[in-house]
Amino acid sequence: MKFRKFSRRRFLTAALLASPAAVVGDARWVEPQWVKTTRLRLTDQPAHRFVQFTDLHYKGDRVHAQSVVDTINSLSPDFVCFTGDIIEDGKFLPEALEILSGIKTPMYGVPGNHDYWSKAPFDDIIKCFAATGGAWMIDEQRIIAGGKINLIGMAHLGPKHPLPSPIPGVKNILLMHYPAWAKVFDVKFDLLLAGHSHGGQVRIPFYGPIVVPFAVDEYDLGLFQTKAGPLYVNAGIGWFQCPIRFNCRPEITVVEI
Repeated sequence: MKFRKFSRRRFLTAALLASPAAVVGDARWVEPQWVKTTRLRLTDQPAHRFVQFTDLHYKGDRVHAQSVVDTINSLSPDFVCFTGDIIEDGKFLPEALEILSGIKTPMYGVPGNHDYWSKAPFDDIIKCFAATGGAWMIDEQRIIAGGKINLIGMAHLGPKHPLPSPIPGVKNILLMHYPAWAKVFDVKFDLLLAGHSHGGQVRIPFYGPIVVPFAVDEYDLGLFQTKAGPLYVNAGIGWFQCPIRFNCRPEITVVEI
C-alpha cells in the first residue's frame, strides 16, 4: 500500500477546511444536548445544597427534558429553583409540566417573559410546582429549610410592585428571570439567581457572547458580585430562535450556601 505524503502545508489546509464544519456540527448537534453540572460553593461550611435550572424553552424534546429531570433527581438537592421560561408556545405546556412533575424535591420557580408571552395558564403551573412541595412564586416569599432560608420570587419590576426586602437572621435568596434587575436594589441578599441570557448561546473564546437579550447587560453568564450581593446567571437548558449553542453548554447549577 502506498501512502501519500502529507506535508505540513496540506495538514494546515485540511485543518482549516475541517474546522468550520466541526464548529457547526458541535453547535448544532452536540452542545445543545450536552448538559453540564456547575458547582457553586459560597461558604466553607455550607448548610444547604440546592439546584438551579432555567429557560427550559420546552418544544417537544422529551428525551432531553427528561434527562434534565433525571440529573436533578440524581443530585438529591434540598430544593430546586427555576428562574423562568418553561415554554415559548402554550401547546407544549401540558407535556412540559408532566415532565417537571417528576422532580422529587420541592421546586420553586418564577415566570420568565415567554411564560407571559405564551399566555400559559399559570393555574396549571401553580399546581405542578405545589405538587412537588414547592411553589410558583409571583412577587412573594417563603420561609423554607426549617426557617433558615427566606426564598423570594420576583416576577415584576415597577412602581406598582414594591421591591422585596431581606429578613435578618436567615439566608435570603432572590429568584428572578432578568439579571439586570440586580442593579435596582439598595439592600443586600445572600444570593441572587437569574436566567434569561442563555449565556448568549454562542460565545466566542476570549470575547464572550455575540448577542444577549434585553435586561441582561453585563451579567451574561456565571457569578458576579453586585451591590445587591452575589448574582449567579445560569446558561439555561433550552434555546431561543436558533437551535445552536457554541462554547456555552446547557447548565444545571448545584449551589452550596
